[in-house]
Amino acid sequence: MLDSDTLIISEKENLENSMFVSQNNLAGLKRYFTDRLAHLYSESELRQIVKLFVVSRLVISDVEYMLGDVKFSESDLLFFRDAVKRLEKNEPLQHVLGTVIFCDLELKSDARALIPRPETEELVYWISEEHGQQKSLRMVDLCAGSGCIALALKSLFSEATVVAVELSEEALELIRTNQELTGLDIQRVKMDVLSDDWSNLANTDLFVSNPPYIPFKDQEEMHGNVLEYEPHMALFVENDDPLLFYREIGEKAFDHLTDEGWLYVEIHEKLGDDVIHLMKTIGFVNIELRKDLQGKDRMVRGQKVLS
Repeated sequence: MLDSDTLIISEKENLENSMFVSQNNLAGLKRYFTDRLAHLYSESELRQIVKLFVVSRLVISDVEYMLGDVKFSESDLLFFRDAVKRLEKNEPLQHVLGTVIFCDLELKSDARALIPRPETEELVYWISEEHGQQKSLRMVDLCAGSGCIALALKSLFSEATVVAVELSEEALELIRTNQELTGLDIQRVKMDVLSDDWSNLANTDLFVSNPPYIPFKDQEEMHGNVLEYEPHMALFVENDDPLLFYREIGEKAFDHLTDEGWLYVEIHEKLGDDVIHLMKTIGFVNIELRKDLQGKDRMVRGQKVLS
């Protein structure tokens, strides 16, 4: 026999399901998302979120969505309800959707690695702009996370040999999954870039990295969904040594680059001058800093040229 508390919960769930069933169209779904999530997202964000979920769930085109003549099954409505509950808990949209679009690739996204972000896409496109005419390059993505950079580079440089280097076993498994999703052939290497031997990365033409660069003291300035749902080992460095990864990667990359090879890194917006100075000290030349689309210092590259 069900106790009174269970009956109350069951009645509440049935009431919510009934609301769905009586308004199982796009207008009703939009109202539901707005009622539940307006305190977390803007009106324009909610419109886009609803579209993403509906298009993904029903496997329909943008045109079919715009026509608005869609009906939802009970299974669909339960799916949307679960999505809303997860979003209410501040879970990142990309995790709830399960995928993210990065450089025109659909990749799986979950808590095993950082969510691929637009500024990292800018880093990939910078590399493509500068090296698009070069063939058969050996390219290595250090601290590869989800594999988004490595896979995007392989999609843009089909003849290149691309290696994704990552320490986390969970992230490496995510990279494997994303290889299967995209059908792109890259190599996966488990390695600690700070302490392991780099000899297997010798004669590389281009290193790229989006390493941990946020000091722990900056946590209080970050959104809760980042702190709760993304891996801290991929985000943070000690407060007293924010250049740790840039120094280790810079020195070792310089030793293992081919002559006239390049190092590209994504950086903390406050570390531009420090990273440039560090790269000069190591021996890189033709150093360049680029801002992202928000006008923040975000990317640095440098070249190894033997005299």
